[in-house]
Amino acid sequence: MIIARARHPERLLAAVALLVGLAAWLVYLNEGLVLAHYDAKAHLVVARRVIDSLTPGWRQIGAVWLPLPHLIQIVPTQIDLFYRSGAFGSLLSIGCLAITVWAMSRLVLSMTGSRLGAIVSTALIVLNPNLLYVHVTPMTEPLLLAATLMSVLLLREWLMTSTGERVPASLGWTLFLTTWTRYEAWPILAGAIGTAAFVLWRQDRPFRQVVRQTWRLTQWPAAAAVLFLVLSRVTVGAWFVSGGFYERDPTYDAQIIKSLLAIWWGTHRLSGYVIEIVGLTAAAWVAWRAVRHREESLNLVVVVLFAAAALPAYAFYEAHPFRIRYMVPVVTACALFGGIAVGALSGRPNQPSLFELRRSAAALAKAEWSRPGESPATAWLLAMLLIAAMLIESPPWSSQSPLLVEAQLDAVNSVARQRVTACLAPAYHGEKVLASMGSLAHYMQELSHQGFAIGDFIHEGNGALWELALETGPAPHAGWMLVEEKSEGGDVLAQRIRRHDTFTRGMTKVCEGGGVSLYRRD
Repeated sequence: MIIARARHPERLLAAVALLVGLAAWLVYLNEGLVLAHYDAKAHLVVARRVIDSLTPGWRQIGAVWLPLPHLIQIVPTQIDLFYRSGAFGSLLSIGCLAITVWAMSRLVLSMTGSRLGAIVSTALIVLNPNLLYVHVTPMTEPLLLAATLMSVLLLREWLMTSTGERVPASLGWTLFLTTWTRYEAWPILAGAIGTAAFVLWRQDRPFRQVVRQTWRLTQWPAAAAVLFLVLSRVTVGAWFVSGGFYERDPTYDAQIIKSLLAIWWGTHRLSGYVIEIVGLTAAAWVAWRAVRHREESLNLVVVVLFAAAALPAYAFYEAHPFRIRYMVPVVTACALFGGIAVGALSGRPNQPSLFELRRSAAALAKAEWSRPGESPATAWLLAMLLIAAMLIESPPWSSQSPLLVEAQLDAVNSVARQRVTACLAPAYHGEKVLASMGSLAHYMQELSHQGFAIGDFIHEGNGALWELALETGPAPHAGWMLVEEKSEGGDVLAQRIRRHDTFTRGMTKVCEGGGVSLYRRD
């Protein structure tokens, strides 16, 4: 095999992932599915509105979502082609897929010395239709996966090679930026830094040195979190927005066991029982050995990737509606540990020890790893079992993959909303449109194909303009009003209409479709 002979197999596997991602993007783009998920469109809108807005500026970054994905896309989304197609966001996600595979392969090679294990981990990513699909959209999960895996990889390599107290800038900035991707990164980074303290202690370092190094690691993500909290306070008046943007679902409300079972169920739906069981078993095995054997203690840093499950479990417990894509980070961790399980069965005869690597930082790059041909039959059997299970339980050619199905939940409404577009677009002559971005950001992006800009809308990000329209009614401020009346129980405008009969005074409903009603000023 070419990979077996490659000097840097992680680079070759990353290149394979990049090519597969580009091919998948072309397929999904042709099928009209790249922007099928309403959040994919909404993320484009949040990035665009920083410049294209009635009130442009940094306050438009918002406070519900973490800022890094939108900061990256601020300039590209000002180009109509990228904004309407999501092409730049898709290419960014495909690049993140390559980074994710590179980091995963390097972790497997470092922990087990098995190229077969690295190949299996890569296969479990690029053959999974759910993971592949999310990596061709402008969603934020790809950036989360790439950033958290790079954080864990760099932290583990620093623990392997560091003899001083200095935290490399590359590691520090990676921790900082990872904090700004998605909230799932927060429990992962907290667990990783806590585990790093444990590893430093197991390396017989003085207690004061352990405390200093742990604090120096903590400073980076802590600074990012504080800056975000300040941004939230300034933009929306609250230090942290934890509710008010979804309709409560009683299914898992205040039920710990059911919330945890939802994580288990969602994970196997996205990957299959075999991969989930093998991944969790391998993680438990790595954790057990890390606690028992000092030279393997740093492997505990990798196990904390499963801490991503803490956020959806808490969200479901707090009555957040179930979203199967929240399990994407857990599925990725299972794929990684599937490769580690194969690598563990392969043996690692040529892997240098932790203490050998600490003598020379260059030793890590020069280490010779075992090749697939050297792997025993049990490793090959497990590798074939995992890949066969993937092809059977979650076939890559399936059009009914759970994440694809969830992404298309709004498809019927999107078609029905064309009736509203047909009413609005021909009669629009530059009047402002009042609409809740919290509920209709995806429709605002759809209207860009009719020439609408974000600056044509009055929305929550406009601060006083929005508040004034809510207080006095839309007619004095806008020529049109779009109201989401069904999804999540209706948006803030729909609720205002239900509570105050006079709110729509001076406005007349002219058409509706897909749960959206269009009002026009008399």
